[in-house]
Amino acid sequence: RLYSADRRRRGVDTKALIREFVLTNFITDNLDFAIEDETQLLESGVIDSTGVMELVLYLESELGIAVPPEDLLPENFSTIAAVARYADRRGLAAGKD
Repeated sequence: RLYSADRRRRGVDTKALIREFVLTNFITDNLDFAIEDETQLLESGVIDSTGVMELVLYLESELGIAVPPEDLLPENFSTIAAVARYADRRGLAAGKD
């Protein structure tokens, strides 16, 4: 799993991983689209509700983070920075088990 106890020491950049996933999977028409850490993903139309589910599947399958239904809140998936903060919180909490 990516979120082992020494994840931070290995220099894994969660925001970079999530940005790459979003750019690769959702920005297909406009290759010059600049996506910042605080770009509103839903409001700007980068992703829709299906895209949120794809992002959740990515977090679960690639980062090893379980996303319970009660965490499917806009504040957790509104921006790349928000998703990264959420992933870090969930990943670090899982590492305490």
